[in-house]
Amino acid sequence: MLQINNIRENKEDVLKRLAIKNFKNAETIINDILELDKIRKTTQKQGDDLKAESNSCAKQIGDLMKSGKKEEGEALKIKTSELKNTEKLIDEQLTQIELKLHNLLVTVPNTPNLTVPVGKTPEDNEVILEYGEKPTLYSNAKPHWELTSKYNIIDFELGVKLTGAGFPVYKGKGARLQRALINFFLDRATSKGYNEVQPPILVNEESGYGTGQLPDKEGQMYHATIDNLYLIPTAEVPITNMYRDVILKETDLPIKNCGYTPCFRREAGSYGKDVRGLNRLHQFDKVEIVQIAHPNESYKILEDMRDYVASLLKELGLPFRILKLCGGDMSFSSALTYDLEVWSAAQLKWLEVSSVSNFETFQTNRLKCRYKDANGKTQLAHSLNGSALALPRIVAALLENNQSQEGIKIPEVLIPYCGFNRID
Repeated sequence: MLQINNIRENKEDVLKRLAIKNFKNAETIINDILELDKIRKTTQKQGDDLKAESNSCAKQIGDLMKSGKKEEGEALKIKTSELKNTEKLIDEQLTQIELKLHNLLVTVPNTPNLTVPVGKTPEDNEVILEYGEKPTLYSNAKPHWELTSKYNIIDFELGVKLTGAGFPVYKGKGARLQRALINFFLDRATSKGYNEVQPPILVNEESGYGTGQLPDKEGQMYHATIDNLYLIPTAEVPITNMYRDVILKETDLPIKNCGYTPCFRREAGSYGKDVRGLNRLHQFDKVEIVQIAHPNESYKILEDMRDYVASLLKELGLPFRILKLCGGDMSFSSALTYDLEVWSAAQLKWLEVSSVSNFETFQTNRLKCRYKDANGKTQLAHSLNGSALALPRIVAALLENNQSQEGIKIPEVLIPYCGFNRID
């Protein structure tokens, strides 16, 4: 959530940045926010003045009673009672104004960094790096959904029987490959100083709100209505919320956590050839990296996180590219996002496998995640996260790119984790 003082003091800059995100009706909404803020401050002052007058009257009543001026004291008691009633009405008005202001603020996306490319669709994203040689496959090479059936390692139809489309069943070497990738990603993250945590996969409304999924993505989240809990779309949600309502020491920063969880996304409206097989699932596994950082360091940390994810793809031998997302393709909460995509040799297209984002103070303002600086002043920290990595499309690319007539070769770095070097 944007800070109201930033909107108040930098209105034109906020509007300029929101235009990069193609936020509709930005000027109207920002003006409404500022008008409500003025009304809030005026109402707050009225309430404060009434409280001060009421407190003054209370003191005078005591003095009058002590000096024997009972009649004047009783008259002042009546006035004080009237002041209290008015004060209560003002407080109720203030609560309603603050609620309206809050409800408007949460509809406004994060303002993007000024280096974010202008654009509306993925075609407007900026390619900043392409790495590795795209493999040339043998004739009659197959897409991963045919390979998984041929080698009986992922059963999509059984998943439909058990749950529905988008919930595959991993079998044999397919299940072991999943476990191998999870352990490989976690081991690499902990070797880079990330503290491993195993968070809950259901969160409350406060957690969904804290990282910006609610109310923006409510329709995309699975909701356990009786308990009013949400299945997480990513481990970012519970891990970042570990620092909700926490005041950190400046020397604690940066804080680095990683975690593996299954992730759940309704992906409403997804259909067609681009979502076949592992390309788009409702349940999938992912290792997430999350940092709480000092504002002066967060963009350097973002580059480091991006490069770390790229190093994983290099180790797996997957050709990849890095994109800087344009304003129209960024998430609601992000200030700057890099996407990493791997090349699918059988599908002949790029598949997104990671997003690495800096949210600046957008999440931490909602979370009330703060630190005390060297002068003892409380400041909002910055939050960042990245997929390191999401498994489905990594598995798809590994199967497709490494296939041959003899079977599917396992990358050397994964063999100690898998216990086998080929799927055949």
